Amino acid sequence: MRNRLFLLIIVLCAWRYSALAQGRLSKSDLVKIDFAILAKNKQKIQAGDAALAPAYKQLVGDANALLDYRPVSVMQKKDLPPSGDRHDYMSIAPYWWPDPAKKNGLPYIRKDGEVNPEVNNYTDKENLPRLCENVYTLALAYYFSGQEKYAVHAARLVQVWFLDTATRMNPNLSYGQAVKGVIEGRAEGLIDTRHFIFLLDGIALLQRSTGWSPQKQEGLKNWFSAFLAWMQTSKIGTDEMNAKNNHGVWYDAQELSIALFVDSTDLAKKIIGRTAARLDAQMDSNGMFPLEMERTTSLHYTVFLLNAFYIAAGLAEKTGTDFWNMETPSGKSLQKAFVTIRPFITQQEIWKGKQINPFNFEDAFPLLLRSAGRFGCTECIGSIERMAGEKYRRLLINLL
Repeated sequence: MRNRLFLLIIVLCAWRYSALAQGRLSKSDLVKIDFAILAKNKQKIQAGDAALAPAYKQLVGDANALLDYRPVSVMQKKDLPPSGDRHDYMSIAPYWWPDPAKKNGLPYIRKDGEVNPEVNNYTDKENLPRLCENVYTLALAYYFSGQEKYAVHAARLVQVWFLDTATRMNPNLSYGQAVKGVIEGRAEGLIDTRHFIFLLDGIALLQRSTGWSPQKQEGLKNWFSAFLAWMQTSKIGTDEMNAKNNHGVWYDAQELSIALFVDSTDLAKKIIGRTAARLDAQMDSNGMFPLEMERTTSLHYTVFLLNAFYIAAGLAEKTGTDFWNMETPSGKSLQKAFVTIRPFITQQEIWKGKQINPFNFEDAFPLLLRSAGRFGCTECIGSIERMAGEKYRRLLINLL
């Protein structure tokens, strides 16, 4: 009996880490906010729109549950980063494992698509995205309901992670996705903080709350200004900016989000130009992305990349740039990429690339949602509804 229980535990752990290896963008219905759509849906909810009622009820229920979510910080990790300062963020590269041929396992070796369970020993990588998602959810609940309790709690979460001197994260990612025995921090680690994009959407919704003061706004702007400077001047930051695959696009999306938050419109326009050049270079004539096709979970990474491009396109609207309908010098466009990928993310065709883990089709919901509005995809919402099944009406995307 004991042996069977042990085996069950091993199987469950293997399943958990296989699921983690899928590397979900975030919660399936976490989408870059379109504030114009949000305002229209708020009016509908206030008017008693029955179609939006299930999603709104779910949002409020989720936010109520989050009122019990206690603040987290970088101070909670067990081990110190190489700097000796617990305020520095740290994570280890997920696809790197101890070398079984070495007595001490060092240096680690790469197993693409297979997540080393040691990643869970560094809670920063778990706490940061959860914090960002929770601030996003609480802020949306405040925006739609007008109830200050959600905004006050969101503000408290931000205060502890970013602003309180005793618990704040230092504005750098010098020790992200470290590889033991190889390097203390990698450029690839910057993708850990892509969730800042959603947190900053939440911050935008808190502006009228009494729980979010001008002092907090200024303090957070200062923090992100320092982080932006680190991104632009550190070797890790510049190496990630020069990445040729999804990492480079996520760098742009993150930098663009921060640039707009700290009111650097000129920088934002420069970033958009760089992102357009990436689309031109990374996409082939068939609308596919060869570097993502090389991965062992190629459908996941193709969708992951396109989600970053879509976020950048949404942010570009704030500068008056129509990235959605932009065509690059060699004829590449987001719409062409979407048309190519659509049959596979709507389960109409079977993916022909390598995919060692089952693809989570909910990861493609943000692409389908925004393509419905931006590219006139009349069947996209229906595809989401079909794949989501009975839970569709409760999905947050109905409000976004």
